[in-house]
Amino acid sequence: MNQQNQDERTFIREAMDRLLAGKATASNGSLTAAALAAEAGVHRMALYKRHADLKNEFEERVRTETKQVPETEKELRATIAKLKKTIANQNTELKELRDLVTRLTLASAVLTQRADIPSQRIPVADNVIPLRPPTT
Repeated sequence: MNQQNQDERTFIREAMDRLLAGKATASNGSLTAAALAAEAGVHRMALYKRHADLKNEFEERVRTETKQVPETEKELRATIAKLKKTIANQNTELKELRDLVTRLTLASAVLTQRADIPSQRIPVADNVIPLRPPTT
Protein backbone atom coordinates (compact mmCIF):
# COMPACT_ATOMS: atom_id res chain seq x y z
CA MET A 1 0.00 0.00 0.00
CA ASN A 2 1.47 3.35 -1.00
CA GLN A 3 1.77 6.35 1.30
CA GLN A 4 -1.07 8.32 -0.31
CA ASN A 5 -3.42 5.39 0.10
CA GLN A 6 -2.35 5.00 3.75
CA ASP A 7 -2.89 8.72 4.35
CA GLU A 8 -6.40 8.52 2.86
CA ARG A 9 -7.22 5.63 5.18
CA THR A 10 -6.01 7.64 8.17
CA PHE A 11 -8.09 10.66 7.09
CA ILE A 12 -11.15 8.45 6.63
CA ARG A 13 -10.79 6.86 10.08
CA GLU A 14 -10.41 10.30 11.69
CA ALA A 15 -13.45 11.55 9.77
CA MET A 16 -15.43 8.53 11.02
CA ASP A 17 -14.66 9.45 14.59
CA ARG A 18 -15.61 13.11 14.05
CA LEU A 19 -18.91 12.26 12.34
CA LEU A 20 -19.90 9.73 14.98
CA ALA A 21 -19.02 12.23 17.71
CA GLY A 22 -21.16 14.88 16.00
CA LYS A 23 -18.19 17.19 15.43
CA ALA A 24 -18.12 17.48 11.64
CA THR A 25 -15.82 20.15 10.25
CA ALA A 26 -15.90 19.73 6.47
CA SER A 27 -19.29 18.12 5.77
CA ASN A 28 -22.93 18.53 6.71
CA GLY A 29 -22.51 15.99 9.52
CA SER A 30 -24.93 13.42 8.15
CA LEU A 31 -24.03 9.80 8.75
CA THR A 32 -23.67 8.85 5.08
CA ALA A 33 -20.79 7.62 2.97
CA ALA A 34 -20.87 10.84 0.95
CA ALA A 35 -20.52 12.91 4.12
CA LEU A 36 -17.70 10.62 5.27
CA ALA A 37 -15.83 11.20 2.00
CA ALA A 38 -16.35 14.96 2.24
CA GLU A 39 -15.29 15.01 5.87
CA ALA A 40 -12.14 13.00 5.07
CA GLY A 41 -11.31 15.17 2.06
CA VAL A 42 -11.23 12.23 -0.34
CA HIS A 43 -13.21 11.73 -3.50
CA ARG A 44 -16.44 9.83 -2.94
CA MET A 45 -15.55 7.22 -5.58
CA ALA A 46 -12.20 6.63 -3.85
CA LEU A 47 -14.16 5.74 -0.73
CA TYR A 48 -16.49 3.43 -2.64
CA LYS A 49 -13.78 1.76 -4.75
CA ARG A 50 -10.43 1.78 -2.90
CA HIS A 51 -11.73 1.94 0.66
CA ALA A 52 -14.96 -0.05 0.52
CA ASP A 53 -13.95 -1.84 3.71
CA LEU A 54 -13.81 1.48 5.57
CA LYS A 55 -17.17 2.51 4.14
CA ASN A 56 -18.67 -0.75 5.37
CA GLU A 57 -16.98 -0.31 8.74
CA PHE A 58 -18.46 3.18 9.00
CA GLU A 59 -21.96 1.92 8.20
CA GLU A 60 -21.58 -0.82 10.80
CA ARG A 61 -20.40 1.68 13.39
CA VAL A 62 -23.35 3.95 12.56
CA ARG A 63 -25.66 0.98 13.11
CA THR A 64 -24.11 -0.13 16.41
CA GLU A 65 -22.95 3.10 18.02
CA THR A 66 -25.86 5.37 17.15
CA LYS A 67 -28.57 2.72 16.84
CA GLN A 68 -29.44 4.22 13.45
CA VAL A 69 -29.94 2.48 10.15
CA PRO A 70 -27.77 3.87 7.32
CA GLU A 71 -29.63 5.77 4.59
CA THR A 72 -28.74 3.22 1.93
CA GLU A 73 -30.24 0.44 4.00
CA LYS A 74 -33.40 2.49 4.60
CA GLU A 75 -33.75 3.07 0.85
CA LEU A 76 -33.22 -0.60 0.10
CA ARG A 77 -35.78 -1.64 2.71
CA ALA A 78 -38.30 0.82 1.26
CA THR A 79 -37.66 -0.53 -2.24
CA ILE A 80 -38.07 -4.11 -1.01
CA ALA A 81 -41.37 -3.25 0.69
CA LYS A 82 -42.61 -1.54 -2.48
CA LEU A 83 -41.62 -4.53 -4.62
CA LYS A 84 -43.30 -6.98 -2.22
CA LYS A 85 -46.50 -4.94 -2.45
CA THR A 86 -46.26 -4.93 -6.25
CA ILE A 87 -45.77 -8.70 -6.30
CA ALA A 88 -48.75 -9.22 -3.99
CA ASN A 89 -50.92 -7.03 -6.23
CA GLN A 90 -49.78 -8.89 -9.33
CA ASN A 91 -50.45 -12.26 -7.70
CA THR A 92 -53.96 -11.11 -6.78
CA GLU A 93 -54.57 -9.89 -10.32
CA LEU A 94 -53.21 -13.15 -11.75
CA LYS A 95 -55.56 -15.18 -9.54
CA GLU A 96 -58.52 -13.03 -10.63
CA LEU A 97 -57.57 -13.48 -14.29
CA ARG A 98 -57.25 -17.25 -13.89
CA ASP A 99 -60.69 -17.35 -12.24
CA LEU A 100 -62.10 -15.27 -15.10
CA VAL A 101 -60.61 -17.64 -17.69
CA THR A 102 -62.20 -20.58 -15.87
CA ARG A 103 -65.61 -18.88 -15.75
CA LEU A 104 -65.41 -17.85 -19.41
CA THR A 105 -64.41 -21.37 -20.44
CA LEU A 106 -67.38 -22.82 -18.56
CA ALA A 107 -69.73 -20.24 -20.07
CA SER A 108 -68.41 -21.02 -23.54
CA ALA A 109 -68.96 -24.73 -22.95
CA VAL A 110 -72.54 -24.13 -21.79
CA LEU A 111 -73.29 -21.91 -24.77
CA THR A 112 -71.75 -24.40 -27.17
CA GLN A 113 -73.76 -27.22 -25.65
CA ARG A 114 -77.00 -25.21 -25.94
CA ALA A 115 -76.26 -24.44 -29.57
CA ASP A 116 -75.87 -28.16 -30.30
CA ILE A 117 -79.41 -28.95 -29.07
CA PRO A 118 -81.75 -28.30 -32.03
CA SER A 119 -85.00 -28.95 -30.15
CA GLN A 120 -84.66 -25.84 -28.03
CA ARG A 121 -85.57 -22.72 -29.89
CA ILE A 122 -84.42 -19.56 -28.27
CA PRO A 123 -86.75 -16.64 -28.91
CA VAL A 124 -85.11 -14.08 -31.15
CA ALA A 125 -86.04 -10.45 -31.46
CA ASP A 126 -87.19 -9.14 -34.87
CA ASN A 127 -84.00 -7.16 -35.46
CA VAL A 128 -81.57 -9.99 -34.63
CA ILE A 129 -80.17 -12.31 -37.24
CA PRO A 130 -79.30 -15.66 -35.67
CA LEU A 131 -75.95 -17.18 -36.52
CA ARG A 132 -76.26 -20.70 -37.71
CA PRO A 133 -73.71 -23.28 -36.65
CA PRO A 134 -71.43 -24.28 -39.52
CA THR A 135 -72.53 -27.38 -41.39
CA THR A 136 -70.04 -30.16 -41.68
